[in-house]
Amino acid sequence: MGYYDQNYRTYRKRKGRWLAPLIIGIVIGVLFIGLVMPEFMNSTNGGDDARDQVTIETNEQNGNQPLNTSVTVDVTTQITEVVEEVTPTVVGITNIQQRSDFFEQQEGIEAGTGSGVIYKNNDGTAFVVTNHHVIEGADTVEVVLYDDTHIEAEIVGSDLFSDLAVLRMDGAAVDKVIEIGTSESIKVGEPAIAIGNPLGLYLSSTVTQGVISGTERTIPQDFNQDGRADWQAEVIQTDAAINPGNSGGALINIYGQLIGINSMKINQAAVEGIGFAIPIDHALPIIEELETTGEVTRPYLGVEIYSLDEVPQTEWRDTLNLPSEVDGGVYVWNVEPLSPADQAGLERLDVITELDGNPIMNMIDLRKVLYQEKEIGDTIQVTYYRNGERVETDIELGSQ
Repeated sequence: MGYYDQNYRTYRKRKGRWLAPLIIGIVIGVLFIGLVMPEFMNSTNGGDDARDQVTIETNEQNGNQPLNTSVTVDVTTQITEVVEEVTPTVVGITNIQQRSDFFEQQEGIEAGTGSGVIYKNNDGTAFVVTNHHVIEGADTVEVVLYDDTHIEAEIVGSDLFSDLAVLRMDGAAVDKVIEIGTSESIKVGEPAIAIGNPLGLYLSSTVTQGVISGTERTIPQDFNQDGRADWQAEVIQTDAAINPGNSGGALINIYGQLIGINSMKINQAAVEGIGFAIPIDHALPIIEELETTGEVTRPYLGVEIYSLDEVPQTEWRDTLNLPSEVDGGVYVWNVEPLSPADQAGLERLDVITELDGNPIMNMIDLRKVLYQEKEIGDTIQVTYYRNGERVETDIELGSQ
């Protein structure tokens, strides 16, 4: 046997030693992938239903015994259940105004739509809260329930400054009323859900979800559209989508409790996700007063006033004779006869600068002191300037 034959036989023996185990390993791997892995994957995924749940497992030591706790939380059911519970309490509001046609006959025209919330149903009479601007100018108001039942409603009362209104209607078809929550304890970042009828009743019961973006915001409001703020509304800010038609609808928390009445949004092309709601804690006293008396009665002085910043600075010195230390206030343009201000001796062109020691820089400051800090019948100290002289007088507030 030659040298090369002996080496070839040695090579074949060595090749046989590693080739057989390699083939066996490949066969076992194929069997494992085909038979074992599918069972393992199924047990890991838990089927399609498991995708709707989150399982949290904790292991703690209690003495020498391990404590295994498995908590299963359904991440979709809570919101859907809350929405299902609250949706029947949110209604559509149709503002119907009478117009004369070509033949001078009166006909009802739909002037606008909005939303409302059923908050009470007693003895067959249901009450709905909505925005003042939703029913403003209405001759007739129609409420549309979530199941498309149409019910004519009566306007019990409405208030411009709070932008709230209360309606009364037959409660026979009303199944549920909303649960009232509180806005005092809400926190920035907590979930918020808005329910209403954006862009009309054909999108009724639309639900949008977001968070509380801010609390105790103040938004200037111009009631007479003269370009100057007449009042500052205190509101909740949310990024839950609020669109035209959502006004008067419900802003609720994750428990389905009413925390605000949707009221307005910033309507600018460059602004996205900034909506506002009237806090329910501010709204409730006004709702109760509207329901009981049909109006909100506030203290009043009996003067027509304008902010000093509406007139040129030169008029402050030449016409009003104000000293240089005066840097703001309101000037009296008209005094109502027999009003509290008239009886206290206020005159045209007097400039009010303080109420009970609180600086008054403009009309909003004056209204805040009167409407939020004072009651009808209270006596208030008024500081004003007349012909450059500082004067103080006490006025007993009447009712507006």
